[in-house]
Amino acid sequence: MTATTRWDPAIHVAGLTKTYRSRDREVRALDGIDLEVRPGAVLGLLGPNGAGKSTTVKILATLSEPDAGTARVAGYDVVTQAASVRRAIGYVAQKPVTDPMDTGRENIVLAGRMQGLSSRDAKARAAQLLDRFGLTEAADRLVKTYSGGMARKLDVAVGLVHRPRVLFLDEPTTGLDPEARTEMWAEIARLGADGVTILLTTHYLDEADRLADDLAIVDRGRIVTRGTPDELKDQLHGDGVVVELADAASVARAADVATAVPGVREVVPDGRGLRARATSGATALPALLVALEGAGVSVRSAVLSRPSLDDVYLRHTGRSMAAAERDGVAGAGVAA
Repeated sequence: MTATTRWDPAIHVAGLTKTYRSRDREVRALDGIDLEVRPGAVLGLLGPNGAGKSTTVKILATLSEPDAGTARVAGYDVVTQAASVRRAIGYVAQKPVTDPMDTGRENIVLAGRMQGLSSRDAKARAAQLLDRFGLTEAADRLVKTYSGGMARKLDVAVGLVHRPRVLFLDEPTTGLDPEARTEMWAEIARLGADGVTILLTTHYLDEADRLADDLAIVDRGRIVTRGTPDELKDQLHGDGVVVELADAASVARAADVATAVPGVREVVPDGRGLRARATSGATALPALLVALEGAGVSVRSAVLSRPSLDDVYLRHTGRSMAAAERDGVAGAGVAA
């Protein structure tokens, strides 16, 4: 098959499944993933650790094979045309890919040579990328002396050395301090503006909201909803209500009370409190607090908010992102 035309999806996935097996258990990491990404878009895969995001990326990057389903990247089948896929993509894994005992420049030049660039072209490309990512002054220092943010920028630079059409960024800002994270966000936004198709996995709600043109929320190996961040939030009419209780043992009773309050809906226990939605928060919250007090339930705090991606996640999965992270959803540690 010929390379992708501008009218073809940059990524097309249908019915992707993957199961990991060990001696004592079996984990269904992917359970029928369907995806289509238009060229030049930034697609965010949002979900907790263990939801199946990294497994999806590894299959699309030809590092793992699916048990069932099909996937094409840049027009090529990830199983039968894996070599062509690898030439068309850049892949930035969660863990560092650079050699800490080489300099930043040496790492990029080596990556360029491995991608088939001549020595001259690899050196020129390294200089270009070092300048783009603000690493020129540190170019000839050993990578082991780099800060976390600098090392992560270098990882992305290595992934871009051959000018890929599709770039996979797997949790690119995990572990970065706020300043480095903001700088990485700016680089990702610039890559998207340059027309690179990006698939970004993240468990950070603000990151998905900020960077993704389109968003797919992943839970237990399935995509539970998809749309732009604004579209997904707009589907949640009314206000979010978060109530923290003084006594965690009162959560079940508080949920029963809240469900009976007019205007309060979608009540879900969350840790030591409740999350709910209200058509009119200004009316429903006072009524809810009165009802809880009448039932002998002590409230520590109560907050109203406009719809967020955490509310979207709660609507489609029945728990908040924080709760999903705590629970170790979908066998975290076996499949990411």
